[in-house]
Amino acid sequence: MPSYAEKYEAAKARSEYLKSSVGLFESSLDFPLDDFQREACEVLQDGDGVLVAAPTGAGKTVVGEFAVFLARRQGKKAFYTTPIKALSNQKFHDLSRIYGAENVGLLTGDISVNSEAPIMVMTTEVLRNMLYAQSSTLSSLGFVVMDEVHYLADRFRGAVWEEVMIHLPESVAVVSLSATISNAEEFGQWLDTVRGSTRVVVSEHRPVPLWQHVMAGHRLYDLFADNTTISKAADIVRRDGAEKIKVNTDLLKATSRRGPGPRRGPRRGKGKGQGRSGPPPMRRAPRPVVLRSLDENGLLPAIYFIFSRAACDDAVLQCIASDIRLTDQRQAQMIRAYIAEATASVDLKDLRVLGFEDWREGLSRGIAAHHAGMLPLFKEIVEHLFTLGLVKAVFATETLSLGINMPARSVVIEKLSKFNGEQHVDITPGEYTQLTGRAGRRGIDVEGHAVVLWNDGMDAKAIAGLASRRTYPLYSSFKPTYNMSVNLLDQFGVDRAMSILESSFAQFQADKSVVSLASKVRRQEKALSGYEESMTCHLGDYVEYANLKYKLNQTEKRRSKERKRMTRSAAESTMQLLVPGDVVDIPRGRNSGPAVVVGKPQGGFETRIGVVTMSAHLRVIGPSEFDGSIQPISKVKVPKHFTGRTPQDRRDMSARVKSALDEGKPGRTIKPPKSPDFESPEEDQREIDRLRRAVESHPCHGCSEREDHARWFNRWVKLKKETDSLRHQIDSRTNTIAQRFSNILDLLADYDYVGPDDSGEPQLRSAGETLRKIYGERDLLTSLALRDGYFEGLDPAALCAAASSLVYSGKRDETVFLRNYPAGLQDRANQLHGLWTDLAGRERHHRLPETPVPDVGLMWSVYRWARGDSLSKSLEGSGLVAGDFVRATKQVIDALDQLGHAVDDPMWRTGCEAATNLIKRGVIVHELETPAGSDDDVIGQEWEESEEI
Repeated sequence: MPSYAEKYEAAKARSEYLKSSVGLFESSLDFPLDDFQREACEVLQDGDGVLVAAPTGAGKTVVGEFAVFLARRQGKKAFYTTPIKALSNQKFHDLSRIYGAENVGLLTGDISVNSEAPIMVMTTEVLRNMLYAQSSTLSSLGFVVMDEVHYLADRFRGAVWEEVMIHLPESVAVVSLSATISNAEEFGQWLDTVRGSTRVVVSEHRPVPLWQHVMAGHRLYDLFADNTTISKAADIVRRDGAEKIKVNTDLLKATSRRGPGPRRGPRRGKGKGQGRSGPPPMRRAPRPVVLRSLDENGLLPAIYFIFSRAACDDAVLQCIASDIRLTDQRQAQMIRAYIAEATASVDLKDLRVLGFEDWREGLSRGIAAHHAGMLPLFKEIVEHLFTLGLVKAVFATETLSLGINMPARSVVIEKLSKFNGEQHVDITPGEYTQLTGRAGRRGIDVEGHAVVLWNDGMDAKAIAGLASRRTYPLYSSFKPTYNMSVNLLDQFGVDRAMSILESSFAQFQADKSVVSLASKVRRQEKALSGYEESMTCHLGDYVEYANLKYKLNQTEKRRSKERKRMTRSAAESTMQLLVPGDVVDIPRGRNSGPAVVVGKPQGGFETRIGVVTMSAHLRVIGPSEFDGSIQPISKVKVPKHFTGRTPQDRRDMSARVKSALDEGKPGRTIKPPKSPDFESPEEDQREIDRLRRAVESHPCHGCSEREDHARWFNRWVKLKKETDSLRHQIDSRTNTIAQRFSNILDLLADYDYVGPDDSGEPQLRSAGETLRKIYGERDLLTSLALRDGYFEGLDPAALCAAASSLVYSGKRDETVFLRNYPAGLQDRANQLHGLWTDLAGRERHHRLPETPVPDVGLMWSVYRWARGDSLSKSLEGSGLVAGDFVRATKQVIDALDQLGHAVDDPMWRTGCEAATNLIKRGVIVHELETPAGSDDDVIGQEWEESEEI
C-alpha cells in the first residue's frame, strides 16, 4: 500500500497536471488521452517539435488539435496543413465547431475564407507559396501542423513538404503527423537537424484490434490460427520470424483441395478436353455475394477496394442487378431527400450525362462508388452519407486509403496486385497497411476486419506474410524544380541556396547511404587485387592480352550500335513523311501489327506519331519500334475531327483498316532520303582485323591454362564493373541535390533568366521574374510561352484552351494529335511544341529530366465549356469522364490565376480573370453544402430513430 507521503505526491502531481496546458486540453475532451497522445502533447508543451507516427485511426490528429489549443493560449497563430482539399475542408469544419467560425480560416488555392484568422487550415502547397512570397499572414505564427506528412514520399508533390520544413522560421514549432513508418527515427533525426529540437513519438498500437480474414468461395475464414490479430502476427514476425506465423488450418484445407494454378494470367497450350485433373479452380467470389456475406456476418459498413475506376462503377451496377439492398425504406427515403437538396443546383442535362439515376439508385440501396473520375460533388455526398452510416458499402480505388477520414468496420481487398501505369505488380506491405488501416471505427467498433478475396493461384502463407509485415519506409522525393530554384536564388543567393538544398531529407538519406557504399568499395578493391594475382600467366602479360580481347569486343559492339543507329535514323526520316491515313506494319513490341496513322508526326527528342492499332488502342510510337525505312502497306480515310479518345471511334477506325487490308488496297510509296552506306565501314573493319591479329599473336593466346586465366579475368572484369558502378553511385549521391540546382542555373542562363552579378555570382534577371510565380510540372515552359507571345491576342475562351495544354496530362501513350484546333490555335500549338523541343534539347544537354510534352487533349473540351456549352457537349468525343474534366479545368483556373499575377500588367490580369470567369461555373464550382433542414444532427437523429425501429 502506498504511504501517505506517496499519496500526497501523486495527488499533487495530478493537480499540477490538471493546471497544465495538456491537462486543461484533456479536460475539454470527451475521452482520456492515450499514452502516445499525452507524450506528444507534453513535448509541444515543453517547447519542442514532434513527429508522431501511429496507425490510421489511432488518433494522431488530437496532437495537432492540441497545437491549435496551445497557440490560442499563447496568443499565437496556428496553421493546420493537409495534402488534399477534402481533408482541409473537413478539418476547417471541425475546428470551426470548437473555436467559432470567426477564429478559423480556410485556404485551398481556389477557396479563401477568413484568410487572416488566428487559426488557418490550408493545403501544404498554399503554405509553401506563402513562404516564397514572404506573406504577412506568417506574422505571429507559432505552430504548424503537417498532417499526413508521409506524403513527402509522393514523387509528384512530396518536395513541397520538405520545402515547408526547411523554410519555416526557426521560432515555429512543427507537428508532423504520419502513418506508421519503419524509419521514423531517421526522419526524426533529419527534422532535429533542420528544425531544431524534435522528439519522435511512435505508437504501433491499434485502438481497435484488426482481424484478418480470407473469403474463399462463398465462405469467410480467419487467416491466422489461434485467434491472432494482425498486430499480434506482426509482433510474432518481429520477435520470432515469419516462419513462426500459423495459418488457419481450415483455410489451408479449403484452398489446398484446388490445383496450384498459375500466379495469374490465362493458361496456354491446352486444347479442349485437356487440363489438370481434380476439382475446378476456386474463383473469386462475385461482388454481390461478398456484400451479402458481410451483411450476414455483421461486418458492414465496408470499404471494398478495387484498383480500377470502371470496375468500381460496374460493381455498383452488379449489386443493383442482383437486387442488393442494404437500407430499409425509411433510410432510402432519407438518402433520396438529401441527394435532391444537395444536387438541386446542378443542371438536369448535366445530371443525365453524369449517370445520375444509377448513382442515386445505388445510394438509396446503401451502395456507392468512390474514385477520382467522379464529380467532386458526388464524391462528397457519398462521403457524407457514409460517415452518417446511411451508405453501407463503398467500392473505392486505393486513393481513398490516403484521403479523408472515412473509416469503416471492414475493408475488402479484391486483388493483391494492381496496375502501376506500366505493368501489374503485387501490392507492398506498406500499401496493404494503408488499405487495411481504414477498418475499425474508434469509439464505435469493438474490432475491425480486413478481408482478402481468394482467387485461384493464391498462397495462404504468402497472404499471411503480407498482412503481418510492417515495412513502410519513408523515402524523400525531393528534387529542385525551376520555380524552386529561382525563388531560392532570388531570396538567398547561390551559396545560401546550395546550403538549404543540401539540408533536404533527400540529401540526408543519400549521405547516409554513401557510408555503406564506400565500405563496400574498399572490400571489392581488395578482392580485385586477389583476382589479379590469380590470373598471372607465365608466358606473358595476361592483363594486356585480356585488354586486347576487351577492345576487340567493344569495337564490334560499337559497330553494331552504329548499325542500329543508322537503322533508327532511316525509320525516323521516313516517319516524318507519314500522313494521317497511312497504314503501317509495326514489326515488334506490344503494338506489333498493322496500325493506322491518325495524327501528323510530332518532333522533339524523337519523331513520334499517333496510331490506332488493330486492337483499337490509341498509341504514340517512335522510330525504335521499326526496323529501318517505313513503307505504308495500305491507306484509309481518317475523319477530320477524329481524336481517338472514345473506344467506339477507335473500334471503327481499326475496322476500316481491316477492310482496307482485306481488299488489298495499296499504300503510298515513300521515297526514303539518302543515307550513307553503313554495312562495313573500312576504318572499323581495319581496326577489328588489327585487334584480332594482335589477340591471336599474343604469347598468352597459346597458353594451356588460358581458360583458367580467363575465368579469373572474367571475374575481375565483372567485379571491376560493379566497383566502378559503386564509385559512380557515390559520386552521384554526394551533393547530388546541389549539383542538380547548379545544372538548372546553367540552363536558365541559356534563356537569360539567370546571369552573373558584379562579383560573378549567379543572380536572377528580370526575364526570370515570371518564373517565380508559376508552379507545376511545366513551370519553365509556361514562363517561356508567356515570354514568347504564345497567349498574345487570344480572346478569353481561346486563352482557356491555350492554357490547358500546359497543365493537362492525358493517359500514358495517348497524347492526342488533333486534326484541327479550336479558335485557330494550330499555329500556337506548333509554336508551343517548338518551345518544348528546344527546352527538351537543352535539358538533355544539362543532364536534367525532360519537361512533359504539351498535351492538347483538353483543348476542345475546355474551349466548348468556356463558350457556354453544356457538360455533355463539352465532353463529346473527348473520352474524358466528369471527375477528370472538373479536376483538369480547376488546374486551368489555377494556371490562369498564376499567369495573371506573373507579370505586372493590369490589362493582362483582367484578361486572365475574364477567361477564368468563363469556365468557373456549373459543375466546376459545385461544392457540397449541408442542405437547409437536413443538417448532420437532424439526419443523425433520424438515423438513430430508424435503428431503434
